Amino acid sequence: MPKRIYVGNLPFTSTTEEVGELFGQYGAVHSVSLISDRETGRPRGFGFVEMDDEVADQAISALNGFELDGRQLKVTEARPREPR
Repeated sequence: MPKRIYVGNLPFTSTTEEVGELFGQYGAVHSVSLISDRETGRPRGFGFVEMDDEVADQAISALNGFELDGRQLKVTEARPREPR
């Protein structure tokens, strides 16, 4: 079953392809979703990656703190969204 990974502090110039390639070094990437502001359409600097359970933990360990375009990524297992 795929595991959902939170990726924070992404450079605003990051693309889904770039993030997919970065995580793809650790195993098959099922999906990449970068979040944009609803009103302006500008990137918000975070997103989510779905990978198989067994390789997701390895990717989280390896990429948490990884520097991408001068920014240190924050990579953790995604938590369910809290109700507002």
